[in-house]
Amino acid sequence: MDRFVYVAMTGASEALKLQATNSHNLANASTTGFRADLALFQARQVAGAGFPTRAYATAGGAGWDASIGSVQTTGRPLDVAIDGPGWIAVQARDGREAYTRAGDLRVDADGLLTNGAGHPVLGDGGPLVLPPYSSIAIGVDGSISIVPQGQGPETVAQLGRIRLVDPPATDLAKGDDGLFRMRDGSDAPASAGVRVAQGSLETSNVNVADALVTMIELGRRFELAVKAMRTAEENGAAASQLLRVQS
Repeated sequence: MDRFVYVAMTGASEALKLQATNSHNLANASTTGFRADLALFQARQVAGAGFPTRAYATAGGAGWDASIGSVQTTGRPLDVAIDGPGWIAVQARDGREAYTRAGDLRVDADGLLTNGAGHPVLGDGGPLVLPPYSSIAIGVDGSISIVPQGQGPETVAQLGRIRLVDPPATDLAKGDDGLFRMRDGSDAPASAGVRVAQGSLETSNVNVADALVTMIELGRRFELAVKAMRTAEENGAAASQLLRVQS
């Protein structure tokens, strides 16, 4: 009986874990460049004496969804979307290089180019800093050109290039901050094949309909596990009552 309760309890507990992952994906359905987390149930054999057929379910992370989200035109000069595979290199809070598909760029009061989350965007020589400008253009190769403030359009100056990389998805690990890093701790090499589109943003790749269906399914699994625990409690009470009658 105790194993029955244990199996039901672990089922309910793991369903809650998967529900948390699924809810996190849903909460970021409108987050620019977000990549959905993947998780699944796995069967595990119950250790110890007893029948070898006894098993329980455990939830585990299965990586992240590498599919590309849709691209929406914004018309904003500092918005860029990766056209196809590739990543934008940014500086994470720990100072290390990390990667993102979120191209909602901004220029802070000091001229530092960052994305919407406040991570400095990296160029070939480190974080990109822009002087005051009246207009800006970002080329398909990530090159940044500006017309300095107070100057005419004939004084276009190229300031640098956004560092773009394209490592294999299997070499990347997603961090708790939503940024991606190389699994071996190295920096990915720059890729000349990555292209960006100015005035556009890539949406999250979360499929809202699938996430809602998954939420309902996990809720039913949780209810089933709780019902099993109640059944175990009722069976235990009935068995105890029979023992009292026989004694």
